[in-house]
Amino acid sequence: MRKVGLVMRKIQFTEAQGPRVFADRLKQIGLELGVDIVFISPERHVSGYDWLPGYEHEKGDLVNYDIVLDQIYSQNIEHVIYTVSGFTFLKMFLPKSVLFPHSFPDPALTGYEMMKPFYSMVDKAIVQTEFLKTELGRNFGVHDVSVIPIGFNEELAHRHYDPSQVVHNRVLWIGRDEANRRPDLVLEYARQNPDKEVYMVFGGRRYEESMKKYDIPDNVKLQFALTQDEVFTLMNSAKVYWSCSAFDTFAMPLTEAMAMGKMIVKPEHACYGHIRSTHAFAGNEDNWFELVNMAAAAPRNVSEDNREYAFGAFSRTIMKEGYRTFFADWLK
Repeated sequence: MRKVGLVMRKIQFTEAQGPRVFADRLKQIGLELGVDIVFISPERHVSGYDWLPGYEHEKGDLVNYDIVLDQIYSQNIEHVIYTVSGFTFLKMFLPKSVLFPHSFPDPALTGYEMMKPFYSMVDKAIVQTEFLKTELGRNFGVHDVSVIPIGFNEELAHRHYDPSQVVHNRVLWIGRDEANRRPDLVLEYARQNPDKEVYMVFGGRRYEESMKKYDIPDNVKLQFALTQDEVFTLMNSAKVYWSCSAFDTFAMPLTEAMAMGKMIVKPEHACYGHIRSTHAFAGNEDNWFELVNMAAAAPRNVSEDNREYAFGAFSRTIMKEGYRTFFADWLK
C-alpha cells in the first residue's frame, strides 16, 4: 500500500471541525483506494488560540520543519499533501508535495499578508471549488490544480433526514469566533428576532472561552465540538442554514446543509458560487436578516432541489472518484 503524508497543524487534528473531518474522510477513502494516509503534525510552538500572536500562523510552521521532516522520513514517505501554506517549503525536500489549502490569501482572512509569499512558491494544488482554482491561476500563476470536493457523509445525510422533524423558527449557523465569520451579526439577528431559535455551533472547545466576551441573547443556543452525528441531527431539525462569513475556503457545513435540504442563506461573494440551487439565497450585511426571515417563513419544510443538487455535486462518492483519478496520476 502506497503511503501519502497528510501534514496539518496539531490544532487542526484535535478539533471537531472541517480539517479533522476532511482528514478522517480522506484516510478512509485512501484505504478504499489502496493508499495509506499518514497523519503528520508538529508538536511544538502551536498556540491553542489562533488570536494570540506568534505561532498559529505560517511563521509558526517554519520552526517545525525538522519535526515534520523527521516524521515523514521515518515512514519513508515521498508524497505529501499539506494543508497550510507555511509548509510550502516541503517541496524543497519532497518534490512530490501538493497543497490542499484550508485557508487562502484573501484580504478578508486573518494572516492574509503572511500567506501570500508562500503561495508564490506553490506549483501543484488540490482545491475544493472551481473558484479557488481560478484564483490560484489568476493571482499566483498556479495552473496544475485539481478540483475535488470534500464530500459530505452520504450515510449520515440519509440516516438523519426527516422533514417532519424540522422546527420552523430554528436557524442554524456553524463557524468560529473569528472576525471574518461574523458571529456578531448572528447575535444581533437573534436580538432583533426573539421569535427565532438560533443555534451557533463551534468546532472547538476553545471557543467556549472566547464567546464569553459577548452578550448572548436568551434565544441563542451555543454548541461546541459536536460529532458529525450530532451536527447532522441538529442540521435536520433546522429550517434555515445561514452562513455570513466574508470568505470561505472549505464551506463544508454549507454543502452538508444543502444535502439535508435546508433553506440556505449565504454571502454574495464568488467563493460561494458552487452553493447554488432553487433555495440558496445570496445576500449581504444589509439584507441577510430579511433573507433569513423569508427563508424561515417559506411554506415548505425542506428543499428537495437543494438536496438533489448537493448529492450530484458534493457527495463522498464524487470525492472518492476525484481522489481515484488524482492518485492514479500523482503516485505513478
